[in-house]
Amino acid sequence: QVRLVESGGGLVQAGGSLRLSCAVSGIVFSWYDMGWYRQAPEKQRELVAVISSSSSTKYGDSLKGRFTVSRDNAKNTVDLQMNSLKPEDTGVYYCNAVLRLDDYWGQGTQVTVSS
Repeated sequence: QVRLVESGGGLVQAGGSLRLSCAVSGIVFSWYDMGWYRQAPEKQRELVAVISSSSSTKYGDSLKGRFTVSRDNAKNTVDLQMNSLKPEDTGVYYCNAVLRLDDYWGQGTQVTVSS
């Protein structure tokens, strides 16, 4: 059974930081491209960051420099360090694992940034 379990969300003031973590089981983690996506109320899900199996990274528009994605293949985890948070960063953050046609999602963790 494939499981992606996010943690680390919460309420933070604007300008603060949070670190999200996604623990993965049931797949050969190192083979998968891992991503973080977010969805704000009444908006479409959008890319936050992706880290490939070879650890190359890609970020959503305007997020690089504030957000950093990393992975630990020994622990089967992918983290998202979020700094200088803004109210518009509020949303549910989802972890994603992709390999060819395999596409798995976590249940999401809520991040709320107050102004």
